[in-house]
Amino acid sequence: HVQLVESGGGSVQAEGSLRLSCGVSGRSSGSSFCMGWFRQAPGKEREAVATISRDGSATYADTVKGRFTISQDYAKTLISLQMDSLVPEDTAVYYCAAAPGNNYAQARALSPDTYIHWGQGTQVTVS
Repeated sequence: HVQLVESGGGSVQAEGSLRLSCGVSGRSSGSSFCMGWFRQAPGKEREAVATISRDGSATYADTVKGRFTISQDYAKTLISLQMDSLVPEDTAVYYCAAAPGNNYAQARALSPDTYIHWGQGTQVTVS
């Protein structure tokens, strides 16, 4: 059973930076996953932030392009989200998610419905 554990959230001032990490465990040998970071602010729907396919192709929401960078280690056990130039609108609970498969078209990659494994979330607050 795939388990995802996020870390690295916290409070930061506007224009600051944070780095989120997602530890991936429990995947079976040879399995492929697309990984994503999503966020949900109070009163709002969960939205995509960034996704990365098994081969390393990244997709970003327009609101974070040029500010956030998603990456994964060679073993695909650590997914990171470097967040720079943070603004108050980035305040949300950030979730790591996994979807079985190698790659998805952009629309599917950015849809929460594509992902079947989710972490517990980590709070990011920008003031």
